[in-house]
Amino acid sequence: MTEPTWKRYLTDYNEGLGLVYERCVLNDFLLELREQFGIETVLEAPLFGMAGVSGINSVALAQAGAGVTLADDHSERLEAVERIWGELELPARFVQPADWAQLPFSDGAFDLAWNWAALWYLPDPEALLGELVRVSNRVLFVAMPNRVQVGYLLRKYVLERDFVDYVDEGWADIGRVRWVLEEAGIRIVGQGVLDVPPWPDTVMPASQVLQRLGIKSKKLEGQFSGDSWEWSTMAYYLGQQPELRERVMRYAWLDHAPIPWRIKAVWAHHRYLVGLKEA
Repeated sequence: MTEPTWKRYLTDYNEGLGLVYERCVLNDFLLELREQFGIETVLEAPLFGMAGVSGINSVALAQAGAGVTLADDHSERLEAVERIWGELELPARFVQPADWAQLPFSDGAFDLAWNWAALWYLPDPEALLGELVRVSNRVLFVAMPNRVQVGYLLRKYVLERDFVDYVDEGWADIGRVRWVLEEAGIRIVGQGVLDVPPWPDTVMPASQVLQRLGIKSKKLEGQFSGDSWEWSTMAYYLGQQPELRERVMRYAWLDHAPIPWRIKAVWAHHRYLVGLKEA
């Protein structure tokens, strides 16, 4: 049986350009939320969803001084994430819920409850959303893969046709997520797209995409492998590659372009919602 991809990244921090870019634009967005809403306490549940190194989506918030709690139902992964945060020398609380439908936190325990692209892996995403509403005292933030963008369609119909067998694709419908949140009393105050680099989102390393497409070119493969193709968010967080963010964000011109997000959605990798819990 093939080992889950996430296990590789518990020790191999080379994620690839696409993931480092995704984390950088997400970091900016999270810090803007913190500034806008005065967020001091954070729950990320579940902590998985993004590929690459598990459990580091909330690092920027912790670096900014927020108190972070991370939830995962897989003990091996949670233990590794705790080790990773130890490497970063950042405080966080690590919790393993027995059931995503019953989070072990009191009502209104967190200023922000959020997750990134995790809903479609869960047995009951609606129940988890209800719990995020319950434990938040102010802000909800949920993002999911954008199922109408080019890379998603390429993945679904050409590169990895069976991936829809291990996710519930219906939860990539951000309208469905919105309906659940609004039914739970959340007022949606923001929606749009995030993660809009100039390459499509296939969730595969570029060299593997070439192989799946039957393109055999040592020159092309060499451009996406080897020491020159090392991209690690952890190296940036640890201060080993302080220039990494600047290198990556030169590709963010479309994310930052002053055009309607619905136009960007043709290419954007993720859709998101921000909601407020009324007092």
